[in-house]
Amino acid sequence: MTDETAEPVSDPAAARRERLLAEVAALPNLPGVYRYFDANDGVLYVGKARDLKKRVSTYFNRRHANSDAAIWTGHMVSRIARMETTVVRSEAEALLLENNLIKTLAPRFNIRFVDDKSYPYLKIESQRFPRVAYYRGAVDKKHRYFGPFPSAWAVKDSIQLLQKVFHLRTCEDTVFANRTRPCLLYQIKRCSGPCVDYIGPDDYARDVANAERFLAGEQQELMDSLQAQMMARAEALQFEQAAELRNQIASLARVLHQQSVEDNTGGRTKDADILAVKVDGGRACVNLAMVRGGRHLGDRPYFPKHVDNAIEVAREEQGDESAHDEPASSEVRVLEAFIAQHYLEGGLPPLLIVSNAVDKTLVEALATQGGVRATVQHQPRGQRRAWLDMCIKGAALRLAQLLAEEGSQQARTRALVEALDLQVEDLQAFRVECFDVSHTGGESTQASCVVFEAHKMQSAQYRRYNIAGITPGDDYAAMRQVLTRRYAKLVEAASLGEARLPDIVLVDGGKGQVGVAREVFEELGIELSRIVGVEKGEGRKVGLEELVFADGRAKVALGRESAALMLVAQIRDEAHRFAITGMRARRASVRTGASRLEEIDGVGPKKRAKLLQRFGGARGVGYASVEDLATVEGISRELAEEIYRALH
Repeated sequence: MTDETAEPVSDPAAARRERLLAEVAALPNLPGVYRYFDANDGVLYVGKARDLKKRVSTYFNRRHANSDAAIWTGHMVSRIARMETTVVRSEAEALLLENNLIKTLAPRFNIRFVDDKSYPYLKIESQRFPRVAYYRGAVDKKHRYFGPFPSAWAVKDSIQLLQKVFHLRTCEDTVFANRTRPCLLYQIKRCSGPCVDYIGPDDYARDVANAERFLAGEQQELMDSLQAQMMARAEALQFEQAAELRNQIASLARVLHQQSVEDNTGGRTKDADILAVKVDGGRACVNLAMVRGGRHLGDRPYFPKHVDNAIEVAREEQGDESAHDEPASSEVRVLEAFIAQHYLEGGLPPLLIVSNAVDKTLVEALATQGGVRATVQHQPRGQRRAWLDMCIKGAALRLAQLLAEEGSQQARTRALVEALDLQVEDLQAFRVECFDVSHTGGESTQASCVVFEAHKMQSAQYRRYNIAGITPGDDYAAMRQVLTRRYAKLVEAASLGEARLPDIVLVDGGKGQVGVAREVFEELGIELSRIVGVEKGEGRKVGLEELVFADGRAKVALGRESAALMLVAQIRDEAHRFAITGMRARRASVRTGASRLEEIDGVGPKKRAKLLQRFGGARGVGYASVEDLATVEGISRELAEEIYRALH
């Protein structure tokens, strides 16, 4: 007999939707920013709105099934578990906050640019005889900085130019302070020899000031000033000094003829950024070219993430709010996302030249926030048109190159999966971890772990392991230690659903290394089918490597032309490179341990001498354990731990 009065079981999805609709109904008709989160509290999407209530309601009141854009939006909406909103005073504030949140939260359905490299600068150090140097990092007020430049090559080319024209020094201060005769740069007329007083501070300061004027784009004013100085020296019968100025003017004229160009107004464009966008094959490229001081410094490509689905969601997003506006193209959306995110923290030049017309409100908001004046030009003429055309071609070429490389890499991934007869549902999630051990005669042993996932090497996930407590040179013991340290914790996390094991674990070695990996995996309860060893082929020739397995399968020789072998070799070589560079750095730190001992509080000259004598030098101190260090007279347990931490 059933209980007909029992209440029906509630639908969690329907309850969630009702709750979200109630929140939407309570939203104000004001500008603001909204964020959508999934059930795991991951950020799905960040958007802005002139009218929060109208915009957000379009997501939940439509049927998302009539187009690709609607399908993607419907997919996103079905995953929304909660939302957050922030009311702001204006649409400009909403725009800035939106892109700030996109950069910090990295939402799944937004176009997002990731720049893991800072821009380089040309630095002129503030000292008695200033030095010109390449610099990357945070700038300060102590020195003069020029840039940013799109590449290291552009900075170094500019430094060479300053050496040719103004003869400024580039040597390190330690070298400069200890020279007794001029170096080769003086002989080839690339430096004026301030290290040996061949030029006085006043004359050198004048050359530095001229170099700064040149970098600031005041080339014509500089030429006029140099010519006036040359005539004055000649009239004063100072012919040698006048000849030096004449040579400097000639060098500067050659540089200006090669690198300086006039714009369509007959004047000179000093500082500008040229932006071109290309969208194809679900990927996009924004090419940024820089003009600084009237000189075209080169370009740099940017490839955003989540382009395909983000564009579709953004199209569907327009809704009622943009019903009277022309729908923005994919190129415009990508370009506006780049401008908003790239210049959000400053660096906006006075002129932006763009391949597609963008919302001027965006640039005005960024300019106001940065306290600068900036204009946007979409259809330039003359030299600016030539710059833009070059930038457009660059964007198309870089995107075509990316698509070709991705296609090739995906083919390699697929070939490896097929060669190993793996059942992988999503190639994008296929993960390989590779290990290698490196040392020099047993010294400074270090193991590396590199990661291949999503068809590329994931350098942010690389790890190095300092190997200790083994017989020097015992590669098997080193491999056992690194695999145990790596997977003991990972197995536990995987059992809780907080991590996942790699599909393949590559070890650089044959049966011996694979046997060690087998023992470790058996102890930890990991499937042996994940282990693959890379064994050198006949004569250790490249292309003849064989794959060795821990689960009893026969060796596999893929063949010299195999795409799978190319991928295996790529991953293995990267593990080898990463291990060697780490080992060399560690070896260098150990070999300079004596000087590092001087920096440790509590280790004076007497204790330092006892340590070096007890362990036979700085290298021996670096190898010593905490227990060994504590056996030295005057070294307490606490100090021994401090010494060990400082040297490792």
